[in-house]
Amino acid sequence: MRVIGVQRSKRSRRRGRCNTDQSSAASTEPACWTLGRIREQGYDLLIKPDMLNLSSIMVSERPSTTPAIVVQLLLGMALFGSATPLSKLIGQQFSVFTASCVRMLIACLVLAPFTWLLTKRFAHAKRSDWWVIVAISLFGMVGFTAAMLFGMRLTTGVIGSTIMSATPAVTAAAAVVFFGAAMNWRTSGALALAVAGIVMINLLRTGGSGATEAPILGAALVAMAVCFEAAYTLLARKLSDGISSLEATLAASLIAALLFVVLAFVFDSRPFDFSGVSRDGYFALAFWGAATGGLAPVLWYNGARKAPGALTAGAMAVMPLSALVLSYVLLGESFRWSHLLGFGLVFAGLVLMIVEHAKSAD
Repeated sequence: MRVIGVQRSKRSRRRGRCNTDQSSAASTEPACWTLGRIREQGYDLLIKPDMLNLSSIMVSERPSTTPAIVVQLLLGMALFGSATPLSKLIGQQFSVFTASCVRMLIACLVLAPFTWLLTKRFAHAKRSDWWVIVAISLFGMVGFTAAMLFGMRLTTGVIGSTIMSATPAVTAAAAVVFFGAAMNWRTSGALALAVAGIVMINLLRTGGSGATEAPILGAALVAMAVCFEAAYTLLARKLSDGISSLEATLAASLIAALLFVVLAFVFDSRPFDFSGVSRDGYFALAFWGAATGGLAPVLWYNGARKAPGALTAGAMAVMPLSALVLSYVLLGESFRWSHLLGFGLVFAGLVLMIVEHAKSAD
């Protein structure tokens, strides 16, 4: 699960309804306009950083780079990255829709107290927001989670991590197609590098580590999950200023949990049957829900609302690195030079996206 991107409505930007940061008189822009510009320039095209809602947080505070903020950003991204290898572990021991339902319920238990304490608790949500949240739940949570689990059953953690690293470039391309966003040499180069890296790591793959692997199909399903994640990010642009990222994430998670109950009874061969699951499997599922679905969005939410834009963009590089390293550590996969080549190409594209958005923040 990923926390939804920074949002500020176009109408609010046009009318300039925001408070000037009185503590920085030298600045020529109000603080909330600066955050709105960060959102306008597409920070959510990287990995769904927090939607900074003006009604629920103080946007007039000066950007800070204290150790606590840096740790929150880095730890949040590292936890997000752990979801890729964990998906393979969980997919091997649990029915897909049963595990997904449990994950969403655990995430809701973590998100609920933070949402209660830190937000307006849906007091300013509009009717249109609920339709967007339903769409986010369908595509960004149900579609993404199912495609990810089915895909990671069939391919390796390294290949899955490499494909997931292409999410920023895919989202940028989707923004160009569906929202008319600008495409320059950095965004087009990032997309080209992502495609080249994914093709490279699959072509140079030498043998499978399990009899059940179907690497091409698995890679295609993970790529489908990337598309669902891109849809998640772009749909978040339709949310109003009346709802914060924590509220939207909690609501979408609750809806997804209900949908997964139905899907489990319809499609899982043994719905909610946990016999034969190892202790490691239970721990992986609990961590997948509590850490990647609950704690990571909260850490990122708190850090991203206070950090400078360049630091926020740079911290996003931690996620694919975390996914890659944990694929070796948790899954015991062997290192191959083709991994370095394929992942390196995709990661170079991610760096281009980080530079692009850091320049936009300036």
